Amino acid sequence: MEKTIVLITGTNSGFGYLATLHLAKQGYFVVATMRDLNKKHLLIEEAKKNNILNNIDVLQLDVTKDQEINEIKNYVQQRYHKIDILINNAGYCCGGMTELLSINDWKYQLETNVLGVVSVTKAFLPMMRERRKGKIINIGSISGRFGFPGLGAYATSKFALSGFSESLRLELLPFNIYVSIIEAGSFQTDIWKKSLSEVQLPEQQDYHGFMKLIFNEANKTAKKAADPNKVVLLIEKISKARNPKLRYQVGSGVKSMIFWKNILPWSLLEKIILVKLNKHK
Repeated sequence: MEKTIVLITGTNSGFGYLATLHLAKQGYFVVATMRDLNKKHLLIEEAKKNNILNNIDVLQLDVTKDQEINEIKNYVQQRYHKIDILINNAGYCCGGMTELLSINDWKYQLETNVLGVVSVTKAFLPMMRERRKGKIINIGSISGRFGFPGLGAYATSKFALSGFSESLRLELLPFNIYVSIIEAGSFQTDIWKKSLSEVQLPEQQDYHGFMKLIFNEANKTAKKAADPNKVVLLIEKISKARNPKLRYQVGSGVKSMIFWKNILPWSLLEKIILVKLNKHK
């Protein structure tokens, strides 16, 4: 029986790492890509332990580099002749106040989380369109629905990913290609540890107190974050669905937060948020 070919970006840790192992166990063949192949050893060792290494092909891919994207596209086309499911997972969180982040910080955030997704998707779309079959799963965030303070660059990237997913879905449905976006809350992955470790309290005193509050709140949220395997199981559900939906929410409080944002006036929402932050002064 012909195996379903899945390509996942950003598989050295987090959702990408866990999804690679889980889908391989379920019989999918996973092309697992990562920016730095020096970090592949943990994935390979875990695959060996579970006797699923023959279901995984680990390749280097920096989603911001067109040459590497084209090389992967050509490799997949020549070796596997198709792509059934594309999971755009690679990304990171750039934390900090808008005024204090450099334009280069903003550019790299958007190049990775938005243009990287667009570039990888465009590379593999022709294979799906020609076969009139495929699924594209974009790993989004509650930050694509709610612009939290201190996460302006990250929220911008996830809002953009949401709009891209919505537009792309309508473009591709006539070809039997389904685009879905997972709007995830906080989970126990390296993205929070990495982003928090890079945040420094600003010398600019006007922002110092506010940034400290946000940093403390983010730390608390990260410590209480849920098991990331919930996202992995959702990825599997979408992969198996005949007609997957556009949006899927997962994580504590995500659905209720979206619900309240949709019905409450913004003036009330911002008062609630500011009151909550001021409680911790």
